[in-house]
Amino acid sequence: MRILVVDDSTTMRRIISNSLRAVGYEDIVEAGDGQQALETLEGVSMMLTDWNMPNMDGLTLVKTVRANPALAGMPIIMVTSEGARDEVMEALAAGVNDYIVKPFTKDVLAEKVKGMLK
Repeated sequence: MRILVVDDSTTMRRIISNSLRAVGYEDIVEAGDGQQALETLEGVSMMLTDWNMPNMDGLTLVKTVRANPALAGMPIIMVTSEGARDEVMEALAAGVNDYIVKPFTKDVLAEKVKGMLK
């Protein structure tokens, strides 16, 4: 299973990718913004994306992915510092399956990812 990690912060992408590898997920690809993510989606089974990014933000990315019938069922987790109730509701309405607020622990990340794959 291939997981796409989308975040404009190289450090955050590394933290998420390393956390995923630590719990057994090896096939991980990364993108620095939503536009790069769209170019990297082939073969991806799950996406974890930040909200605030240049070129294409995570919310626009989620809406674009959900508009594609071939990708509409792919699990998407928003991993972001946007934690207000209104933002969470907006992301869920756009099609996010789950939501993680930064900072997070490796255990929380692992639990959310495993929950999406059941």
